[in-house]
Amino acid sequence: MSVVSPDGKQSKDSFYVKRAKIYARATSGRFARLRVLAVLALLGLYYILPWIPWDNRQAILFDLPARKFYVFGWVFWPQDFFFLALLLIIAALSLFFFTALAGRLWCGYACPQTVWTETFMWIENWVEGERNARIKLDRGPWTGTKIRKKVTKHALWFIFALWTGFTFVGFFTPITDLAARLYPFDLGPWETFWIFFYAFATWGNAGFMREQVCLYMCPYARFQSAMFDKDTLIISYDTERGEPRGARKRGTDLKTSGLGDCVDCTLCVQVCPTGIDIRNGLQYQCIGCAACIDVCDEVMDKMNYPQGLIRYTTEHALLHKQPHVVRPRMMVYGALLLALTIGLLYAISIRIPLQLDVIRDRNALYRMTDEGLVENVYTLKLINMDESPHRYALAVSGIPGLKLSEQVGEISVDSGEVRVIPVRLSADPQDLRTASSEIHFDIQASDAPTLKTTTTGRFLGPASR
Repeated sequence: MSVVSPDGKQSKDSFYVKRAKIYARATSGRFARLRVLAVLALLGLYYILPWIPWDNRQAILFDLPARKFYVFGWVFWPQDFFFLALLLIIAALSLFFFTALAGRLWCGYACPQTVWTETFMWIENWVEGERNARIKLDRGPWTGTKIRKKVTKHALWFIFALWTGFTFVGFFTPITDLAARLYPFDLGPWETFWIFFYAFATWGNAGFMREQVCLYMCPYARFQSAMFDKDTLIISYDTERGEPRGARKRGTDLKTSGLGDCVDCTLCVQVCPTGIDIRNGLQYQCIGCAACIDVCDEVMDKMNYPQGLIRYTTEHALLHKQPHVVRPRMMVYGALLLALTIGLLYAISIRIPLQLDVIRDRNALYRMTDEGLVENVYTLKLINMDESPHRYALAVSGIPGLKLSEQVGEISVDSGEVRVIPVRLSADPQDLRTASSEIHFDIQASDAPTLKTTTTGRFLGPASR
């Protein structure tokens, strides 16, 4: 097992070794700016979305007691689970697509563990200083300055974590109401539990565990290699160009010295948040943050060497073979992802906030009435998933002369109500061509003509011919 010491050196040691704390050096460059932009955008969405109003309510609100899930202008119910299942399939397929395309983009730029860890590291750098200052502080004795800095850092971490937990609960309880009850402290037991639970989870994962979550707890690191191929863009060290590595003065002739472009400064190790040495090849611990690319390019510039000693490339490119970024695998993933996304948006756009379930009475196939008609009994469950109450009219069709044995009349259903309606249908045996006929139950809101749906059922009886 490789262990990284604070000075950036790696050593081989026993598998069961105490974790060496990683002091990641801050870096700058195009990928660092991209990470900062991603962190600000994602945290901005997380912390701002609950405060956006929409039609006298919260724009994003998962109201579990009322079983309503508000997403801007849409209102979803538990009966809309199909959309959630489709969304999860799209998310999984997106992971496959982007991993096959360019490795662990999700881990390096958008994973919550990465986003919050990056934020906690900014706070740590601001309070305790850069990498060397943090190492010196941790190795030094407990002085008043050290206590002050440690207490300040953890206080800021925990305040930020509490804000994170409060915002998390704000997605399930109206956040303005939640904020109004903070002082005096009038939160419910479950609200209090989840605020502090999520705060402690954030504080622990982003402040203490950090890379250990990626290395030991996240399953994605273990099966990502199954999604890679030799044309996947991955962060790689160009061994052919960089070796043999070694220190040298600026302006040293590489041909006469017998050295490669790598000056063995170990900065690529010092900036790595998981503490690996990218020069040892692709490793499952690499989260694809590209910090090593930024810092190596800076060193190459100072040495007047070409950039790209560490870069995004493919295994085929490193072997001087023609890479194929656009390949059948990517086309299949992309086509499926596009089709599913379009299908989800289309299904949501034509969604009708009305559901009718038909349950046929199984105690008897059918019965003959005194008038010589065949009668079937059904239970209808009408669910109004609209935000307003409505009155509905029921009609049946599918068999000539099919009629309701009892007049149902207008059916009033409140918003979110499940109305159970017993129904008896009768038909002349002469009109039944088969022992089982398909029939249609049509329901339409009398006060909203576009709010209608049709459900099929079976009508059983003796076949006349």
